[in-house]
Amino acid sequence: MGGRQAYIEAVESLRTAANRPSGDAARSVVDRAVGLMAGRTRCRLADAHRHLLQMSAEQGRDLLEVAAGVIGLLDVPDQQERRGTPAVPASIFPPAVGVAPVRHTADWVPVVRGVLDAMPGQHSLLIPVRDSTGRLHDLEVAAASPEAVAADGLRGPALVGARLGEHFPQALVSERWPIYERVLETGEPAEIGPFHNAWGCYSVRVHRLGPALLVTWERHEDDQVESERIAATERLGNLGWGEWDLVSGEVRWSEQLYRIYERDPLLGPLPREESEALSLAEDLPLKLAAVEAFERGEQVDLTTRVRVNGRIKHLRSVADAVRDASGAPLRIFGIVQDVTAREAGLQRLAEVERQLAEQRRSLAAEHQLAAKLQQIILPIPDGPMALPGLKVAVRYLPAEQEGMVGGDWYHAAALRDGSVLLAVGDVAGHGTHAATTMAQLRHSLRALAVTTADPGVLLGHLNRLTCDLDEENPETAATAIVASFDPVRRRLTWAQAGHPPPLLSRGGRTAPLPRPSGPMLGVVEDATYECAVLDLEIGDVLLCYTDGLVEHRRRSLDDGLNAVIRAVDEAVAASPRQPLGELLSRLEQANPDDDTCILAVRPVTGETQDLRHYLRGR
Repeated sequence: MGGRQAYIEAVESLRTAANRPSGDAARSVVDRAVGLMAGRTRCRLADAHRHLLQMSAEQGRDLLEVAAGVIGLLDVPDQQERRGTPAVPASIFPPAVGVAPVRHTADWVPVVRGVLDAMPGQHSLLIPVRDSTGRLHDLEVAAASPEAVAADGLRGPALVGARLGEHFPQALVSERWPIYERVLETGEPAEIGPFHNAWGCYSVRVHRLGPALLVTWERHEDDQVESERIAATERLGNLGWGEWDLVSGEVRWSEQLYRIYERDPLLGPLPREESEALSLAEDLPLKLAAVEAFERGEQVDLTTRVRVNGRIKHLRSVADAVRDASGAPLRIFGIVQDVTAREAGLQRLAEVERQLAEQRRSLAAEHQLAAKLQQIILPIPDGPMALPGLKVAVRYLPAEQEGMVGGDWYHAAALRDGSVLLAVGDVAGHGTHAATTMAQLRHSLRALAVTTADPGVLLGHLNRLTCDLDEENPETAATAIVASFDPVRRRLTWAQAGHPPPLLSRGGRTAPLPRPSGPMLGVVEDATYECAVLDLEIGDVLLCYTDGLVEHRRRSLDDGLNAVIRAVDEAVAASPRQPLGELLSRLEQANPDDDTCILAVRPVTGETQDLRHYLRGR
């Protein structure tokens, strides 16, 4: 008591002195306030001291005055002081409350607010409001900590000015109200609860602070609600927990653990022998390694398989123990999670990955076979070919994607009668089937040309062949252009079967030729194909191609055709006497999704120079 009285006298002398010394008494007051703030808020002393200085600056008050207010708020008086001796100077607190509502103009209220601002938990300062007889009528909130939350949702500073009678009328008629009155009258602190109301379960601690009450409250989780939350979490994660007391031998399982093992809870946890019997023998090395790690004091985390009611389950177990001083386990506790669905998903993913790898190997083998087959049956000449009355240049542009070997083909050869047979075709699809069909059509055309040079008749024969192939391999179809060139009259007779029209460059302008009628090969049995006639002139360039040249996933068909027409015009303008090499050099961009075959021809005289050196290196 003597030490506390000396402290009070020191505070009073500090408050009244004009020039406060920085001696032991002043440091003692500040240190005491800092210590109380750090202890109540669980912060470092340096942080508490910094906050005390901040309070002094924000309130425009002397540091010692603020420190004294903090001490008065946080230093709970002992029993002797409660009987009459004040814990802090009377000047810190406002006058006694009369019949009128409290006025919050006293200097001590800002001090309390500043202290509560730094305190964790839910705290409030309640000022009594009395009626004309002096009887306690209500309590009004004068300060509140930031974490303070009332049952109706008011929080922190929003609570200031609220009265219990207006916002929490049930408090005025509860068993807590007489306790509030008694604490105000006697100064004896009180603890109330836990008690239940409409908003949950609470505990309240009440201290008298001068003429007011410092109230601290805490909301408790309802045991039933907490149990339901834990159970819901276990079901959501498909996991359960268990404990094994090695001293008493008692074993406890959660409800979800019984569900995982599909066991009736009335039977109790599985005995050790039955539990081990469920394990698969193949997992024994894993379990032995886990036991060794557990004996070394490590936490165990492993996934093993068990057979439950004839079905295999994958269970992940995480186990640890409470051990004695020697490290021997006293109580084992663990969590078991059913990860069967996850493991099954991983196995399915591994199977899909295996199948994809096998498919890639199969596609690569098919691609190699189709490419070799294509090279054998469709050799591409290194440079332009000289045929009667024509120069012919060929380029094959493979697709960018691996495994996309197509059925694009060409034919250019002189016949016994002195004419020239030209053809370009495209078999639907890719791979070995397309390459095989392409070979059959090309070789059949060459054999049929012995009997006739009429393009329409030749396409009719190829159509019947394709229809026969379709019966063996459904969805076999193709497009083609077949042309016969008479070098004497420079006359080209041609027919088409669903194929893009040739492009004719004449006089510096390029345009597609009007197509004679004719359906795709393999679609209509006994189809007929009309022929068209074109007289070529010296300087003309005729371009036949498959659809990969004009079709592209990033542009429309019209855009693709216009780009090819521009390339032809530019090539002829750049090299009008020998345009084929220039043209093929400008058509090197392959379609990433399809092969492309290009056949370019122009009529020539005997004075035409060989163009082989223009294509060298390409």
